[in-house]
Amino acid sequence: MENIVNETAPKYNFITPEEYLARERVSLTKNEYFKGEMFAMSGASLEHNEIFSNLFGILTTSLKGKSCKPYGSDLRVNIANDSLYTYPDISIICGPPETTDEHKDTVINPSVIIEILSKSTKDYDRGGKFNLYRNSLTLREYIQVDSTTISVELFSRNTKNSWNLVEYKTINDFFKIEAIDLNILLKDVYENVSLA
Repeated sequence: MENIVNETAPKYNFITPEEYLARERVSLTKNEYFKGEMFAMSGASLEHNEIFSNLFGILTTSLKGKSCKPYGSDLRVNIANDSLYTYPDISIICGPPETTDEHKDTVINPSVIIEILSKSTKDYDRGGKFNLYRNSLTLREYIQVDSTTISVELFSRNTKNSWNLVEYKTINDFFKIEAIDLNILLKDVYENVSLA
């Protein structure tokens, strides 16, 4: 019995970022990746899609011809410090997109990330995911838009590298995305959205 060696059990499902990207580039579904594990992404509700369409339309129109550009959830973002590969609902990149490799399908320099919260993702988007996003050196604002109630939470990075939160809860409120100098009315964000 003296020859027993206690070692940690190997992680059989662990894959490298390179293996993840190779699989993801041929996958018919989208998967996020964090520290060796892949996580399947679920579909979105009608309310989620209405909010996305409203916001993306506003951003696309407002930023046409400017140096900042919005991208939808098909663009993968990598937060290198945390080995996170994710698909934010909307990313805004100011200046040329910086990609991880010659495939040009993964960016590392979002200025603004917008997540549309659902019942199933709300806790993760508010907690763990935001903790990871904060490690992006280029991220200036993180915006959470609730798809189940009128609520927008805007986190902005201040000069001390801390994050400030401002909440918007009424339909006639507007919030300002400082990185792109744009005011958006909640009424426009929630247009045609049926809330319970």
